[in-house]
Amino acid sequence: MEIRKITFDRVKNGELAKLLDRTADPYKEQEEAVAAIISDVKENGDKALFEYEKRFDGVDLTKDNIKVTAEEIKEAYANVDPGLVEVMKRSLHNIRDYHEKQLRQSFFTERADGVILGQRITPLSIAGVYVPGGKAAYPSSVLMNIAPAKVAGVERLIMCTPPGKDGKVYSTTLVAADLAGADEIYKAGGAQAIAAMAYGTQSIPRTDKITGPGNIFVALAKKAVYGQVSIDSVAGPSEITVLADETADPKYVAADLLSQAEHDEMASSILVTTSEELADNVFKEIDEFLKVLERHEIIEKSLSDHGAAVITETIEQAVDVVNEIAPEHLEIMTKDPMQTMTMVRNAGAIFLGAYSSEPLGDYYAGPDHVLPTSGTARFFSPLSVDDFIKKTSVISYSKEALLNAADDIIAFANAEGLTAHANSIKVRKIDN
Repeated sequence: MEIRKITFDRVKNGELAKLLDRTADPYKEQEEAVAAIISDVKENGDKALFEYEKRFDGVDLTKDNIKVTAEEIKEAYANVDPGLVEVMKRSLHNIRDYHEKQLRQSFFTERADGVILGQRITPLSIAGVYVPGGKAAYPSSVLMNIAPAKVAGVERLIMCTPPGKDGKVYSTTLVAADLAGADEIYKAGGAQAIAAMAYGTQSIPRTDKITGPGNIFVALAKKAVYGQVSIDSVAGPSEITVLADETADPKYVAADLLSQAEHDEMASSILVTTSEELADNVFKEIDEFLKVLERHEIIEKSLSDHGAAVITETIEQAVDVVNEIAPEHLEIMTKDPMQTMTMVRNAGAIFLGAYSSEPLGDYYAGPDHVLPTSGTARFFSPLSVDDFIKKTSVISYSKEALLNAADDIIAFANAEGLTAHANSIKVRKIDN
C-alpha cells in the first residue's frame, strides 16, 4: 500500500502538523447527548442510570443486581483459562513492583527559630475505574488502572463496566479486577457510568477520581465532569512513532508500526528515520504483513490517513521531529538507542532497542500503559501512583518566627490592599 513520505523541510513547512491534526470533528452532537445524560443521572440517580442501561446496553438493572457478586467472580474464574490467570498474575507483579518505586513519603523540616514546614502525602479515599465492554475485553487496562491506585493506598476502589444483554460482565475483566484488588464492581457503562461515579447514585458511590479508557461518549463525559472529580486524561487515538537509523531491522519496525495501526482507523503510526532505504524496506514488510493480519482493513485505513515516514538527514533532525510529535509510544531503534534517548524531551513511554517492542508496555513490563496522547506528552505524564495521592502543605510558626516576619507580611498585604490580612498579623505583633 502507499504510505506518504515527508522530508524534513516539509515537516518545517507544516505538513506533519496537518497530518497530526485530528480535531476536525467537534463532536457537538455527542457533547450535547453526554451533557443531557450527566444532568439526568445527577438529578435522578439510579432511576436515570437504569433507564440508560436499558436503552444502551439492553439490560434490566436494579439496586439488587447492579453490583457484581462474589458468586459471579467465582464463576468468572471458572470461565478463564488458568494459564491466562497465571499470565495476569505475573503481569500484575511487574506492574506493582514498578509502581511501588514511585511511592513518596511525607516530610517535615524544622528551623532553629521554631518554624516547622512540611508536606503530608495521603491517598485518595475513593477512586473509580471505567473499563469498556462492548466488542472486546481489556484485562490489561484493568490491571494498569487499579494497581497504581492500590499501591498508592486508595482505601476504596470501585469499577464500572457495561454488562452484556445477559447481565454478565466479561469473565477476564472480572478476574483481572479481582486480582488487582477492586473493592466493588458495578454493571454500568457509557456516559451514565461516568456521571454515576462523579455525582453518586443510590447504588454507586461518588468518587474522588475517575480513570480508564472508553469510547467518545465516555471520553466526553470524563471531560464534562472534570472539576467535580479528578480524571486521568481525555485520551485520543493510539499512537506510535519509531525513530530508526540504517541499523534497524525493517521487519521489526513494520511489525511495531502495525501493532498500533490495528487499534482503529484514527490511530497514528509514524516512522522517523535517517535512511530512506530503511523506509522503503519497511513499506515492503508492511505489504507482506497485511496479507496475513486479521485487522488489515483497519490497518490500511489508519496508515493511509494517519501514517507516514519522515525522512531526515541527521539523528538530531529526527529527534526534533519526535519532540514535535510528542508521541504516546516512542520506539528507538538506532545504533546507540540510549544515547539517542537523552535528546528526546517529549514522549509518553520510550522503548529502547530491537527487543523492546511496544506490546511489552501494553501488557507486561510494569510501567503504566495509560499514556498521554495527541501531543500532550509535552506536558502530561503516564498514569502513576501520584495520580491517586494528595499533597497537603503543613505550616507551623513560633511566636519568635512570626514576629520576625511580621513587618514583611504586613507590607505585602497592604501593597495588595488586603488590610484584613495585614490586621491578622498586626494584632499578634501588638500583643507582643
